[in-house]
Amino acid sequence: MTHQVLLVLPAGVPWVLAALLTFLDGRKRWVGLLGAAGLAASLASLVWLAFVVLREGTVETVAGGWPEGVGITLRADALGVTFAAVSMVVVLASMLYEVALGVRWRAFPPLVLLVAAGLNGLFLTGDAFNFYVFFEISMTASFVLAGYREEDYQVRAAFIFAVVNLLGSVVFLIGIAALYSITGSLDMQTIAARTDALEPSSVIVVASVIFAAFCLKLGLFPFHFWLPAVYVGSHAPVAAILSGALANIGSYGLLRFGGGILPRELALGSVAVMALGTASIIYGALQAISRRDTSEVMAYSAIGQVGYILLALGIGGPVGFTAAVLYSVVNSLNKGVVFLAAGLRGPLVGAAFAVGAFSIAGVPPAAGFVGKIAVFKAAIVEGPAVTGAALVALVFAGSALSFLYSFQVYQRRFLAPQDGEKPGPLAARLLVFSLAAVLLFLGLWPEPLIYLSQAAAGALTGSSG
Repeated sequence: MTHQVLLVLPAGVPWVLAALLTFLDGRKRWVGLLGAAGLAASLASLVWLAFVVLREGTVETVAGGWPEGVGITLRADALGVTFAAVSMVVVLASMLYEVALGVRWRAFPPLVLLVAAGLNGLFLTGDAFNFYVFFEISMTASFVLAGYREEDYQVRAAFIFAVVNLLGSVVFLIGIAALYSITGSLDMQTIAARTDALEPSSVIVVASVIFAAFCLKLGLFPFHFWLPAVYVGSHAPVAAILSGALANIGSYGLLRFGGGILPRELALGSVAVMALGTASIIYGALQAISRRDTSEVMAYSAIGQVGYILLALGIGGPVGFTAAVLYSVVNSLNKGVVFLAAGLRGPLVGAAFAVGAFSIAGVPPAAGFVGKIAVFKAAIVEGPAVTGAALVALVFAGSALSFLYSFQVYQRRFLAPQDGEKPGPLAARLLVFSLAAVLLFLGLWPEPLIYLSQAAAGALTGSSG
């Protein structure tokens, strides 16, 4: 019973609280803090659930007491709780950041809570259609958040975000329907077992459709056209949520469906996956170098950084999946730091931005260095000799380009004269600095992150719960 409650709390607490806060004025400070308290409770339940999963293995229950295979299955493994926890860290930090600045929409706190509820439900479900339902809950709330503060350019960004992601949702739903038509089930474990018994030719097209949907959500090259406008047009905490939490849907989806449900099809398409990852790394880095606005540089950086996750995914195997999970976690925290810091000024924020930016570049002792080393290791251990050498060279070149644009944007934003620009509330600056300190802590003591990433990869390969 305790485990069943733990499975419900991460999505249930923000869901119920979002409904209650809808009737209150979110512009009042206490309402925003109440929303943040709900997110903190959700995060605490996820941490507890993570300890249970790591100690006892996968935890699952069927909602409503229905028989297994009929009711909706809630399932928590190391992969799901890892992505849920890091997403909640970014969402909670963004909520507290906006409360410190002063919330301008009465609906802002409940919308953020709905995003959190959708994300947690998505990461902790074992049902493919339920994955889609929670997918849409978080996306619908995000469409509205993208237009937060109602400036013309923000409304345009929200419209672009809505149209493109609705297209991605339709493509993904088609893929889920196709999986159901060939397997007769929506349970993820059952789908994995039944597709493994089918001829690859009957599954590869469905796998390609689902892969395209997640690539569109992630903004990978050549599906990237929408991402810069949305990230640049969004208010700082909203951009942090979109890039540091919501984008995890794409990374998690590729790992869950590619590595867990359709591993044979992923192996067959590994060359194409790594080619797209390579294109994203090079294109994102070159575009970031050519831009001057901080948010625009970081938006194109987001395109390039996801390319490393694709490289690790294409390499596959326990080492490749471990690298993909580890890099996804670090990348999520990186984006949270740099997008939140981009809206503030001052020495504290400058130091925090430097940590986040150079973590993106893989400069020690920030956690990004651990992520790059993991991708290096995957290329060397799992990849063929020639391919591995080429991938190592690619990661090194991408890191060098990342260092270049990171230094450029830091110099323009924080070393140039500030022209009387206010630094922002102290609480917001301390929050961003604290998030950057987490990156440094994980870089100096990476063992817990590596252990968690290995456990998450084991959930995909079947070597652990």
